[in-house]
Amino acid sequence: MIKSTVELALNEQINAEFHSAYLYLSMSAHFQSSGLIGYANWMRIQFQEELAHAARIFDYVNERGGRVRLSPIQEVQVEFLDIVDVFEKTLAHEQMVTGRINKLMDISIEENDHATKSFLQWFVDEQVEEEGNVEQILNNLRLIKGEGQGLLMMDREMQQRVFINPFISKG
Repeated sequence: MIKSTVELALNEQINAEFHSAYLYLSMSAHFQSSGLIGYANWMRIQFQEELAHAARIFDYVNERGGRVRLSPIQEVQVEFLDIVDVFEKTLAHEQMVTGRINKLMDISIEENDHATKSFLQWFVDEQVEEEGNVEQILNNLRLIKGEGQGLLMMDREMQQRVFINPFISKG
C-alpha cells in the first residue's frame, strides 16, 4: 500500500503532467498557425510524451493500491513573442518539471518508499534528456537568431520526430 504523502504527491504530478501536455499542445497550435509544421510536430510529440508520463504515474498509483484523484488543469499560455521565446519557456518549464520530479524523489526517500524511488528513477533520467534536447534546440535557434534559412532547415528536421511510447514493450 502506498503512503498517503506519496499518493498525494504523485496525484499532484499526474495533474502537472497533464498541464505540461496542454502547454505543449498550445505551443504546437502556435507553430501550426505560424506555418512552422516541423516545430508544431515537435511540440505535438512533447504533448504525447507528457500524456504517456501522466498515464504511467496514474497506473503506478493504482498498482500500489492508491487512489488517483484528478483535478482541473491550470490554463496555459497561448500567445508567444517568437520561436526563441517559445523554447525559452519550454526550457524553463522543463527545469520546473525537473524540480518537481526531484521533490517527488525526496518524498519517497523521506517515506522510505523504495518502490516509488525505483519507479521515479526513470523520470529523473528522462528530465536530464528533456532539458538537454531543449537546450540544444534553443542554442541552435539563438545561433540563427530564430529566422531565415536556418529556421526553415530546422523546421524540416523537426518534422522527422516521431512518438515512441517508452512504456510499451517492443517484444
